[in-house]
Amino acid sequence: YAAPPAAKPYWQGPYIGVNLGYQWGGVSNSGSDPSGVTGGAQAGYSWQFGQFVFGAETDVQGSGASDRFAAWKFSNPWFGTLRARGGIVAGNALFYGTIGLAYGTLQLKNMLSGVWESHTDFGWAGGAGAEVALTGNWTAKAEYLYVDLDSSPYVLTGNSHGISSNVLRLGVNYRF
Repeated sequence: YAAPPAAKPYWQGPYIGVNLGYQWGGVSNSGSDPSGVTGGAQAGYSWQFGQFVFGAETDVQGSGASDRFAAWKFSNPWFGTLRARGGIVAGNALFYGTIGLAYGTLQLKNMLSGVWESHTDFGWAGGAGAEVALTGNWTAKAEYLYVDLDSSPYVLTGNSHGISSNVLRLGVNYRF
């Protein structure tokens, strides 16, 4: 008698997906608190060892987060992350923490003159989430991320500005 082959762990392997959420935060040295809808795509790879899952994920987000303070409008039109992910499987759910690199753009626009300045900076991101196996290769997730982009000097204001944001998002993944 030969035993049947072991089933592949569900959370093992590559995946791609999309997400939609809300971003809110603050811009240093500005009095501005940008917020708005954010959405994008993610891809990653996970390794499963029993009930433990480790992996890496990257994402790119378009963002509508903006706020006006006096004559200045601050916005974060896009950002992305490259993060490590680690968690524990419980039934059909994966509970995880995540931390890694963040990058994105902070744009400043003078609403009176129309002159604008934009800087792309790096920083870090960290958070936690839960992902649930649905049916077949599909999963759904809810995730919180804190994204902190470093400050850069802006000629238009004579100050350094950086953005730190909270991101709450829902998504779906397809696992291969």
